Amino acid sequence: MSHDHAHGHTPDHPASDGSATTSAVSLGTAFRWGVALNLGYTALEAGAGLWLGSLALLADAAHNLTDVAGLLVAWAAAAAARRAPTPRYSYGLGRGTILAALANAIAILIGVGAVAWEAVGRLAAPPPVPGLAVLLVACVGVAVNLGTARLFHGHHAHDLNAKGAYLHMLADAAVSLGVVAAAAVMLATGWWRADPLAALAVSAMIAWSAFGLLRESLHLALDGVPAAVDREAVAAWLAAREGVAEVHDLHVWALSTRRIALTVHLVMPGGHPGDAFLARTAAGLAREFGIGHASIQIELGDGPACPLASPAVV
Repeated sequence: MSHDHAHGHTPDHPASDGSATTSAVSLGTAFRWGVALNLGYTALEAGAGLWLGSLALLADAAHNLTDVAGLLVAWAAAAAARRAPTPRYSYGLGRGTILAALANAIAILIGVGAVAWEAVGRLAAPPPVPGLAVLLVACVGVAVNLGTARLFHGHHAHDLNAKGAYLHMLADAAVSLGVVAAAAVMLATGWWRADPLAALAVSAMIAWSAFGLLRESLHLALDGVPAAVDREAVAAWLAAREGVAEVHDLHVWALSTRRIALTVHLVMPGGHPGDAFLARTAAGLAREFGIGHASIQIELGDGPACPLASPAVV
């Protein structure tokens, strides 16, 4: 079997928008402001909880502290993904952004479980809650969390790591809105069960969103084809290139939450097409499918069958 191997890529091409450098800078700014805002609010809420003797506020402050930790992990992963590859990490550290998104999803689900557990315990004997103070602090929480989520809005559609931070902040905003509603009911009626019931309702909504993030990030962590890429469409596009008789051993996976890689064997009986063909093909893959790192092996098909031609062989 006669073959040749070539490699083509468009530098640091993200999965969707094609503007990695600009987005990376603004994403770093989003993380910086997100950490600062949430750390400030956590300090305010903890202080209010100590002053008012409110266990609910202190518990939520502890929860917000885990949010800050989650943002820091996601921020560190995004920063590490921009580091150049090394001989030991030949693809760089971009996979850390996928792991950060996975960790964020798990953290959200654990937090939701803890809140739901506490809420169920309080349904039987709900303690009195300082409604007005909780209402005011929760309103600040809504503003902070929605403001932080807004910082990630321009990135969450094409960056799973940013999506994790975005959903985390929206989840916290929903929690705060639920607390506002419950506090208003308690102020108006003195019905203390409004607090745990609101917590359960919001927890169910958050868990639904977080499970989607968990499923998507786990899929990428296991080298699944990114949701934005239609593998069959990629195969058909490659098969339609001039001179290509067969496409096999096609693999598409995520290098990070913003970069997609591809390896493929193209059988071209007419001979090696040259570097210009590889450059055009790599540019087309980036343009049509957001695949920024393509490794293409050319085979002439004039010898023994390629051992990787079968779809059952990896």
